[in-house]
Amino acid sequence: MNTECNVYKKCSGCQLLNMTYEEQLKWKQIKVERLMGCFKKVNRIIGMENPYHYRNKVQTLFREAKSGKIVSGVYQSATNGIVAVESCLLNNKRADRIAIAVKTVAKRLDIKIYNPKTGEGFLKNTLVRTAHNTGENMLVLVTANEKFPKKEQFVSELLKLYPKITTIVQNINTSPNKMMLGSKEVVLYGKGKIQDILCGCKFNISPRSFYQVNPVQTEKLYNKAIEMAQLTGKEFVLDAYCGTGTIGLIASKYAKQVVGVELNAQAIKDAKENAELNKRNNVSFFTKDAGQFLDELTQDEVAPPDVLFVDPPRAGCNRLFLNSVVKISPSRIVYISCNPTTQQRDVMFLTERGYHVEEIQPVDMFPHTNHVETVCLLSKVSK
Repeated sequence: MNTECNVYKKCSGCQLLNMTYEEQLKWKQIKVERLMGCFKKVNRIIGMENPYHYRNKVQTLFREAKSGKIVSGVYQSATNGIVAVESCLLNNKRADRIAIAVKTVAKRLDIKIYNPKTGEGFLKNTLVRTAHNTGENMLVLVTANEKFPKKEQFVSELLKLYPKITTIVQNINTSPNKMMLGSKEVVLYGKGKIQDILCGCKFNISPRSFYQVNPVQTEKLYNKAIEMAQLTGKEFVLDAYCGTGTIGLIASKYAKQVVGVELNAQAIKDAKENAELNKRNNVSFFTKDAGQFLDELTQDEVAPPDVLFVDPPRAGCNRLFLNSVVKISPSRIVYISCNPTTQQRDVMFLTERGYHVEEIQPVDMFPHTNHVETVCLLSKVSK
């Protein structure tokens, strides 16, 4: 396998590509130990057997060169420019091939590429989502407006070139410069969503669904989190910052009752659909701020959860949430974090208020980048 990249310094997506993979794991291990080692000896980081082409969510930007050639690659926010890349060491290979197919058909049919300087043109970028365990592929065409020239021909030509595409969605983003999805979507082919299997559960993935980008390492992370939870089938589990319900639905196979809470309404809609898909009737999902939800639990004087799963954004947990955690006092807390710096801060707060760290497990979710995921088990200190 070719592990060389000529543009990684320009792209800046792979900050650690100048190291061997073994050196990267050592660097991340030390990073977690420096932050979390004050609580407990840190387990050896779980790395990937094949740390390449793991990303199941790939965005590709298009721009037209002065020569008329269509250039595809990675967006650079600092310059609102593009780094030309057709094959990335991190991207799922199917995703890169689909993006090239889109470029080929756009050129063949003379579909105009959007120019952010003039505001003219149609096709902005693509989002490709690939399902690791089912092989399904979603293509999202992000366009500057809804009127799609040669739409039927475009779809037909694209499917001839890459017939493994499961569904095609047009997303309309009228914002001039932002690499993002708009609020309006039109399904051009297929169901508008794909399905994947994670830890034995089925999950529907729509264009804007949150779904972990490294499915191989996600299974390792979630299996470790479930192991830490020590579920016996009798527990009431609360899944805070639950997203589309992945960890909660997996935990529901081993718990008596699971409640998930998340502020994003679309994520909760997806979570409820995923619960129906997996025929899980012991799971409930609520659209609410996690801190507010826990605070209301303390006021209602309901039975506290036996296990609390926490998987917050990079900013970590806010003070309202942490104070409410201490009040409801679950027996075990499984804290999953994509930012060990804020995790250290939050864990320090909890250990000063009646909790003890039992285990710390780093997982390399994003090889060749400086990010590291950590799952930490805290248990309530018995008086």
